[in-house]
Amino acid sequence: MRLGIDFGTTRTVVACADRGNYPVVDFADSAGDAVGWIPSAVAERDGELRFGFDAMAVIDDPSFAVLRSFKRLLSQPSGGPADLVRLGQTAISVSELLTRFLSHVRESIVTRLHPRRAKARAEGLHAVVAVPANAHSAQRFVTLDAFRRAGFDVLTMLNEPSAAGFEYTHRHRETISSRRDLVLVYDLGGGTFDASLVRMTGLRHEVLATAGVTRLGGDDFDSVLAMTALAQVGLDLDALPERAAQGLLTQCLEQKERIHPNSKKLSIDLDTLLGRDAPRPELTVSVADFYDACLPLVEETIDAMLSILSRTGAGDVTPDLAEVAGIYVVGGASELPIVARTLRDRFGRRVHRSPYPSAAVAIGLAIAADEGAGFLLSDRYARTFGVFREGASGREITFDPIFTQDTALPPSASEPLTFERVYRAAHNVGHFRFFECSEMDEEGKPRGDMTLFGDVYFPFDARLADAKDLASIAVEREAGEGPRILERYSLDDHGIVDVLIRNLDSGHERAFRLGA
Repeated sequence: MRLGIDFGTTRTVVACADRGNYPVVDFADSAGDAVGWIPSAVAERDGELRFGFDAMAVIDDPSFAVLRSFKRLLSQPSGGPADLVRLGQTAISVSELLTRFLSHVRESIVTRLHPRRAKARAEGLHAVVAVPANAHSAQRFVTLDAFRRAGFDVLTMLNEPSAAGFEYTHRHRETISSRRDLVLVYDLGGGTFDASLVRMTGLRHEVLATAGVTRLGGDDFDSVLAMTALAQVGLDLDALPERAAQGLLTQCLEQKERIHPNSKKLSIDLDTLLGRDAPRPELTVSVADFYDACLPLVEETIDAMLSILSRTGAGDVTPDLAEVAGIYVVGGASELPIVARTLRDRFGRRVHRSPYPSAAVAIGLAIAADEGAGFLLSDRYARTFGVFREGASGREITFDPIFTQDTALPPSASEPLTFERVYRAAHNVGHFRFFECSEMDEEGKPRGDMTLFGDVYFPFDARLADAKDLASIAVEREAGEGPRILERYSLDDHGIVDVLIRNLDSGHERAFRLGA
């Protein structure tokens, strides 16, 4: 069975490739109703972990600790697989938590989809998966590794808006012409915003540029609603007891998802959350006030989206976007009416909203998994990777970019993009700080969303090869000519960077994968 699996911040959606059709897989919720997703949630009690709908079924049980939107843990600056998450009485690594959740997803596919159970067991589960376009190397590695450890045969991993581009072509091929072959994918999910400019020529998709906001999505709209409501009674969301805050955000999510174009007011039940400590039994927020509070978030997404046009020179950055065939709006959070309304006010008829915004990425992934679909994708590295180097006997630090934003990703794992540097070492110890960022300023300095992968020390002086703590050794200039050093950096088709440092004279080397 070939699948597209979109591990989302709030929901995980699965679509399958079925003879040119790409239906979304339905799962049974706690009430037995069929829904097209699994909640991205985990609950813990006394060392027991429950996932998905099983976790949501105990969200009101005070004996359970519930964690939702844990995908956001992967986007944090550390974001390493060994980072520990404490949930109730359990401490678990980010990598293990994701693997356990994806194992639950796999079990749900195999055991709960009765018509497809035998086929899934006989053929295995072959999946194309995705990460946010702006995901750093550690997030990419952890995601890919967790899917494989959970038992999926991962065919490839795509950027989420690139996958949505396949779904656009599948539905709106008639909008593409030789004069207008650019599509701007606007992907507002539960936790992140991504935008990609894609050139679509027949079945070939070429991503020209990508931009995004790592921590901006539906969860933030829920928080805006909560804070707007609490402001009426002088309360602060961060000051509420943890369970009350979780309950409030759950209410806000439910109220937000009930909004339709004619909605006027939203109600928050404080009595249930705070009991006798509630200053008022109920709070009412007008939809207009909620939209006003949300507008800065929507404008931030539009600014990020438009920035990639100027970066690629694809056309004049004006509301008519003359060279763009369409703006394709996907992602669960884009279902909030203020999003589509604001986009249409700015860009008119060129805005196309997916009929299944929450499932567009999963459907696009299923299309990519379909051997008969014939789509080809040339994607981009969405960040800048480089290294901070020590200079002047450790008195100076400079940033050396290796792979820059919009570098074309290689077509396959067997053909990585490689960059090498060979030089004579001037110091006894090399101190490297490997680093990724979402933007560079005009002076070549990193800015925006930044991820430091830690300090790496390498013994340029062969006599220090067995030293236990290189960080404690003073950096000094070598007397005479230093050894020849090779640095090799390889970027694979998933946007993950491998590093090799080798002393060519002694043969001593160190190799590692960022995020592993």
